[in-house]
Amino acid sequence: MGLHSLISLTTTILFLSLLPVHTDSAQPPFSCDSSNPSTSSYPFCKTSLPISKRAQDLVSRLTLDEKISQLVNTAPPIPRLGIPGFEWWSEALHGVANAGPGIHFNGTIKAATSFPQVILTAASFDTGLWYRIGQVIGTEARAVYNAGQANGLTFWAPNINVFRDPRWGRGQETPGEDPMVTGKYAVAYVRGVQGDSKKGGQGNPDQHLQASACCKHFTAYDLDDWNGVDRFHFDARVSLQDLADTYQPPFRSCVEQGKASGIMCAYNRVNGVPACADFNLLSLTARGKWGFNGYIVSDCDAVKIMFDSHGYTKTPEDAVVDVLKAGMDLNCGSYLREHTKQAVEQKKLPVSEIDRALRNIFSIRLRLGLFDGNPAKLPYGNIGPDQVCSKKHQALALEAAQNGIVLLKNPDRLLPLPKSKTLSLAVIGPNANAPKTLLGNYAGVPCKSISPLQALQSYVKNTIYHPGCDNVECATATIDEAVKIAKEVDYVVLIMGLDQTQERESHDRVHLELPGKQQELVTNVARVAKKPVVLVLLSGGPIDISSAKDDRTIGSILWAGYPGEAGGIALANIIFGEHNPGGRLPVTWYPQDFVKVPMTDMRMRSDPSSGYPGRSYRFYKGETVFEFGYGLSYSKYAYEVSSITKSVLHLNQSSTVADYKLVSELGQDLCDKKKFSVKVGVKNQGEMAGKHTVLLFLRKAKPSNGSPIKQLLGFHSIFLKAGERAEVEFELSPCHHLSRANEAGLMVMEPGLHFLVVGDEEYPLTTIV
Repeated sequence: MGLHSLISLTTTILFLSLLPVHTDSAQPPFSCDSSNPSTSSYPFCKTSLPISKRAQDLVSRLTLDEKISQLVNTAPPIPRLGIPGFEWWSEALHGVANAGPGIHFNGTIKAATSFPQVILTAASFDTGLWYRIGQVIGTEARAVYNAGQANGLTFWAPNINVFRDPRWGRGQETPGEDPMVTGKYAVAYVRGVQGDSKKGGQGNPDQHLQASACCKHFTAYDLDDWNGVDRFHFDARVSLQDLADTYQPPFRSCVEQGKASGIMCAYNRVNGVPACADFNLLSLTARGKWGFNGYIVSDCDAVKIMFDSHGYTKTPEDAVVDVLKAGMDLNCGSYLREHTKQAVEQKKLPVSEIDRALRNIFSIRLRLGLFDGNPAKLPYGNIGPDQVCSKKHQALALEAAQNGIVLLKNPDRLLPLPKSKTLSLAVIGPNANAPKTLLGNYAGVPCKSISPLQALQSYVKNTIYHPGCDNVECATATIDEAVKIAKEVDYVVLIMGLDQTQERESHDRVHLELPGKQQELVTNVARVAKKPVVLVLLSGGPIDISSAKDDRTIGSILWAGYPGEAGGIALANIIFGEHNPGGRLPVTWYPQDFVKVPMTDMRMRSDPSSGYPGRSYRFYKGETVFEFGYGLSYSKYAYEVSSITKSVLHLNQSSTVADYKLVSELGQDLCDKKKFSVKVGVKNQGEMAGKHTVLLFLRKAKPSNGSPIKQLLGFHSIFLKAGERAEVEFELSPCHHLSRANEAGLMVMEPGLHFLVVGDEEYPLTTIV
C-alpha cells in the first residue's frame, strides 16, 4: 500500500476526482456456452426453468465423488459437464478485499475502494449511506470478477454480531451494540451488494444476484481470545430472552428483509451445541421460521474443531453427519472433502443430505448467472474496471468517513481551527502518519492512501510532526522531544489510539485504556501547549479517556474509528471546518473497571444481587465515559415532538385488563391497526450547515424485571442548513417497537406509562392491555 505525496486542498478535490475454460484472463470462466451444442440437452442450462429445477438437474448428474468435491470452499471444476471451479471464500467487509483466496489485485485492477471500518460507518446512522456503500462494493466485486481477477462472487460479509463487550477484537467489524441498528445495517448492505433496490423486493428465488452477501457469524459469537478462552472452545450460555431480543434479531432482519443469500455459522457452541451442528438454529429457525433461501457455510474449519477441539463428536465422520443433518451446506476448509465419503460408506449419512446441500449451493451459482452462458451478454456483464476506484466511489468513501467521525468534546469551541497562512501546527502521535491503520482489518488494497499528517499538512504549511512513540503499543515514548515541539507552535493535534496490534480477529483486549505511555504523552504535551490541544482517537472499540474528558488542557476530542482510505482527508476537513461533524457513538464507552466483568458472561441484563452491571445502553447500570448515541456538532440542534397520532394505545380486545399480553395472541390485524406515527421537528440553531441524526428512544416509567432501561425505536439522518428547520417522521408499530422479550423468549406487551424520548424532550405514551 504505497504512500502518496503531500496533498493540497486541490488534491482533496481530485481525490473525488466441459465447456472449455476460457484462457482469456480478461474474462471469467462460465458454463452453458450457447455456441457449444453439447450443452443444449442439459436442463440446468435452460434459463426458462426455475432455479430449483435447474439445481436439481445439475446435482442429479454428479457422481458421489463429484458431489463431495463441491462441499468445500475451493470447489474444483467438473470438466465432463463443463462446470468450472469456484472459490466461495471472498471478503468485502468494507470494500472488496484480497483478504480471502477469491480476489486477486494482480491484473488490470490493482485496488478497490476502501470504506471506513464498519463501526465508523455505523456511527453515521444513515441507512441510505449504508446502502450506497453496499452498491459500490457489489459493483466493484462484479467488475473484479468480469476482469478475470476473482474466482468467485460470494462474499462473506457483513459481520452482524452485536458488539456485546468493549474488549472484543472484532467489534470494529460490526455496526455496534444495538440489535435494531445492526439489523438495519445488514439489510442496507445486503440489498446494495446483491443488486436489490433500497426498499427491497428481491424475494424471488430466481432473481439474479450482482454478488452474494453472507451474514455472519450465526450466532452469539463475540469472543475471540480472552483469559485463556478462545472462540474454538467457547460455549456461549445464552438465555432464551437474550437470544430473542439481542443476538438473533440482526440475523432475522438480514434474512427476512435483506434476503441475504448466505449465512455463516459460528465456531462457538451455543448452550452446548456447536452452531454449525444446531438443527434448531439452521433448519428450524433460519430456514423454517425466517424463510431463508440460500446456502449456509461454516466458519473456516468450524466442522473440524467439533471433533478436534470441542470433543463434541466421537469421530470425524460423526461431525460431518451432524452438520449436514443440521442444515449446513458448505465447509470452509477440507474436512467434508476428507470425511464425507467414509460417513456414507459407514451408512451414517444418506446421500440425500449431500444432495440437499448441493442444491442450495448450486442455486447461488445459478442466481449469479454463472450457468447462463457468456456473462458479458448478461446483467452485470458490462461492469468494467473503470467502475473500480472511480471518482464517484472515492467521493463516497470520503463522505462515509466525514459523516461517521464523532466529536466527543468541544466545550469552548476550539474546533474548528482557523485557516491561516501564518499558523503553526504540531501533529504528534503514533497514528498520525500510519495510513494502513486507517483501514482496519479485512481491508484490501485502497485506491489511495493519505495519512492524517499529510492531510493536515495540506492546510498548514508550517507543520511539525513527531510520532511520540515508536508504535501504538508505546512501551517507550520520547515525551521530552514532543513537549519541546508542542511549546513552540500555535496548535497541537495529537493522533493516538489503537491499531490491529491491539484489537483484531483472535485478539481481544485486556484493558480499555490507551496503550503503554500514550496517556502520559497526551497529558505532558497538553500541559505545555500554548492552547488546549486536539485529541484524535483511532480505534474500533471504546477507550476509557476519562482523564482527557475532564482535562481542560484538552480542548477537543474526535473519535475517528478506522476511517478508511479517505480518513486522513476527512479528519483534516473536520478539524479545519470544511465539514461539520455529526456522527454518534454506536456503542457505549465503558470505564476501565468494566474489565472486571468476565467476557464469557453472555447475560445482557443486570443482576443487582451479584453486582453484575449488565451490557449495552439498554441494560447496563453503571458509570459510562460516553453513552451510546452520544455525539456533538459545530452546530446546536433543537427538538420538539410536533405531533403524535396516539397518546393512549388500547391493545385489549376485551374488558379484562391483563398484566401482559403475548404479541402472538394479539394477531397481525390488531397490530397493524394500532400503528401510529410520531413527527419530530428539528432545527439547526448554529451558523454552519450539517448532517444530523435524530434518535428516538422509548423509556418505560417503571421498568419491569427484564425490561430495557431504554430502547432505540428509530433514527433519521437529515441535512440542515444554518437556521433551517425540518420534520422527520417515525412510523411505529406497538407490537414491534413497544414489546419486549420475556424469559421464555416470547415477545410480550405490557401496560403502563412509557415516554418517547428525543434529545431532552419526552412525550408520554400509555399502553393498555
